[in-house]
Amino acid sequence: MSIDLKLSRFNRIYRPSEALEGKIIIKTQSSISHYGIRLTLKGSVNLQVRGGSAGVVESFYGVIKPIPILNRTIEVKPSGKIASGITEIPFSVTLRQREENLEKFYETFHGANISIQYLVTVDMTRGYLHKSLSATMEFIIESDKADLLQQPIPPEMIIFYITQDTQRHPLLPELKSGGFRVMGKISSQCSLSGHISGELTVETSAVPIHSIDIQLFRVESILLGEKIATETSLIQTTQIADGDVCRNLTIPLYVILPRLLTCPTTFAGPFSIEFRVAIVISFQSELSKLHKKTDSRTPKLWLAMETLPLELVRTK
Repeated sequence: MSIDLKLSRFNRIYRPSEALEGKIIIKTQSSISHYGIRLTLKGSVNLQVRGGSAGVVESFYGVIKPIPILNRTIEVKPSGKIASGITEIPFSVTLRQREENLEKFYETFHGANISIQYLVTVDMTRGYLHKSLSATMEFIIESDKADLLQQPIPPEMIIFYITQDTQRHPLLPELKSGGFRVMGKISSQCSLSGHISGELTVETSAVPIHSIDIQLFRVESILLGEKIATETSLIQTTQIADGDVCRNLTIPLYVILPRLLTCPTTFAGPFSIEFRVAIVISFQSELSKLHKKTDSRTPKLWLAMETLPLELVRTK
């Protein structure tokens, strides 16, 4: 005996103005009685603060209440019987209702300290002598089309220069004395359905280059009274060059965004979600072989990098 949920869309992506549609599938070898089948829709912004977040004292860890977005229960089927075999019960529930006065529908996001999640749960109550059946599935929320920017968005690029003089951390002596210069441009605004684009050129480098990578960071901030807890975490690294690249050769940049780990740049009252992109130049050094498992955010003698803000938007 089992109960399951199957949504109408294989990608489980819905918009707030749409109806969540699907069917409840019940499999049983014999006829069973029940006291009702109910469907519960829940959506919330879950906030947590872990040790190590900037600007937080220990007494604030993990004490933040979730922000409710959606909380609704409907009866799909009243008390009765389910015949043996496979029974399918269709359902359709409008996600956004005018009479509800909850938080706005933020897009689904799974971060380190901030998680925006939407769940649908089916419960079949069977009384005290029988175990109730239940199943839960996550569905994905994206912004309504009416709220989206027209596509395509105008390309906005930031020009960057990476030299020994732009680095704020210590470098290898040979890098400081011999010098290097990398220049290029990269997207400062990007559609979530598109990609980060740009180009770079290695003009000079006294030390051979080991690799060039594009790193994507999320910056999650949570308001705690008069303090703001901020945590920056790496979510993706894309290598765009391997080995000592040719000088004065234009290298194209093309980075696809991960779906569930990104969302539109969000500035809400109690929290914010921002993104940054870093161009990381790794030079050949014996020291790098001895410190392979170090934090990617920690400055290293054999690395040069430039970190820039990146605004993510949802377009039609």
